[in-house]
Amino acid sequence: MVGTIVYQLTRNLSEEEIKKAGMDAYFVDHTTGIYPASAAGVPFNAFAIASKGDPITDLHESLAAEQKARTTYDNILRFCDDPDVIDPIRFLREREVVHYQRFGENLRLLTDRLNSKNFYAFNPSFDKACFKKNKKK
Repeated sequence: MVGTIVYQLTRNLSEEEIKKAGMDAYFVDHTTGIYPASAAGVPFNAFAIASKGDPITDLHESLAAEQKARTTYDNILRFCDDPDVIDPIRFLREREVVHYQRFGENLRLLTDRLNSKNFYAFNPSFDKACFKKNKKK
């Protein structure tokens, strides 16, 4: 959705408007096409997708991702005065809040099911072997 908003805002820009907006370097590489990158110009890559295969770790990562997205939308709203941009960004922000709540509920359900020895919230299906190797005799 953000890519669509950017496209709608830039598709009819003149060369002068592109230069005035400081988008000339971007335009040289991408015209006004959508190229996923951070505000600092760092392109999207697979490093943005973090997965460890442990449900507790992955849920914490998902919670953090939702909060980072919400913060980005908050920052966009601080600088924007166009209602055609504000409304969909508010929708996306609300969606991030709901996702955060659902991931939090899942984390609580998962940790509620751990036995009392798992008070550090580790995944017993993976970590049992670690304790056997490190147990003092």
